[in-house]
Amino acid sequence: MWLARGRHLGPAAEEVLRLSLRRLKDSRTIDDFLELPETEGAQEWIFEARWRVAGSVTVRARLTVEHDSGSGQDWILAAEAEAPWDPRWPSPAALFWPQEPDATWDHTPVSDLRLTDINPLPSDDKAVRQLLRDSARDGWSIHVVVHEAMTTDQRGRTPLAGMLPPGLRHRLVEHRAAPSQLRVVNWALRDLGVQVPRGGAVVLPGSPAPSDYDADDFAVRSVFLDGTEPAELIHAVTRFAALSRPLPDGAEEALTALREDWRLLTLEEELDRERKLVAMYAEALEAMTKSRDLYREAAEQAHAALAAYRESADAAPESRPETPASPAASPLQQLTRTFERLKVSTRTRRQAAESGDAQEGKAVEEQPQIPGRRGA
Repeated sequence: MWLARGRHLGPAAEEVLRLSLRRLKDSRTIDDFLELPETEGAQEWIFEARWRVAGSVTVRARLTVEHDSGSGQDWILAAEAEAPWDPRWPSPAALFWPQEPDATWDHTPVSDLRLTDINPLPSDDKAVRQLLRDSARDGWSIHVVVHEAMTTDQRGRTPLAGMLPPGLRHRLVEHRAAPSQLRVVNWALRDLGVQVPRGGAVVLPGSPAPSDYDADDFAVRSVFLDGTEPAELIHAVTRFAALSRPLPDGAEEALTALREDWRLLTLEEELDRERKLVAMYAEALEAMTKSRDLYREAAEQAHAALAAYRESADAAPESRPETPASPAASPLQQLTRTFERLKVSTRTRRQAAESGDAQEGKAVEEQPQIPGRRGA
């Protein structure tokens, strides 16, 4: 896959894309393109294009460009090939946007830096620190900081992007530090654990950084800015681009849309899609038929069971309902009842004893006196 993000600073980016894609199709640079119908309330235009590389490898790409917000139109481009991506293949951005020296589409959303040109660092130290920190957090582009050991002439002003393999040219942001800016640059980058050698360059790790990124492996000790090809720096950028990196914010949604919402189909692809739809509908119909048969069988069994129950109920003699058994008392209730029985038993015995004493006293009082007999 190939991913890039940028900003179009000119007006009517959608018109620029329509004209460019039509020219590319007429020249047979691409096989076909499609602009998806704009839905109500949409905030972006969507373009799809298809072409072939290496003879027979098909590449599908989808570009979304936001509506004009006054400060430009951000775009995201996701492309996927039928074979592992080769950086020597054409840049997908070059197969959507016009390749003109005064093009305004090749800017980054962060700080409006150029993707195909040199970006000198600001003269203000605070602005340098802010710019490099923002660039270090950018996961879409590859950022390279090059330090000029001395003021260069016109030969030294050749952009690095034009020397890279085509597939990397629109993913690179080249920062140039003046001879006097080495200290402030390294001070701004110290939190990232990277340093720019004097007269050299370094590839920033991005955010999130690849797990196997080593700052020393991507630092170049010397870069001769005399118009010759900086082979060591090109090799470092190519190796960094080949590292496995986490997807930046928004990339997963772009890839999902490319894979699942693709509309630009060939005749063979349309026939294959229709066959798959027919097979899917046939499976759904078969499942519904099986479900209906199972439901009918279950209903018949239920009716048979109900009829058998009614017959057995009519044949059986009518029986009086049994009185439901009282629920078993809890241990606490049993203990309470035992105490009540003990209290009643004790009270009964006491009352019986008191009643016996009273009767005995009454009997003594009513005993007849014997005449002539006195008590001593």
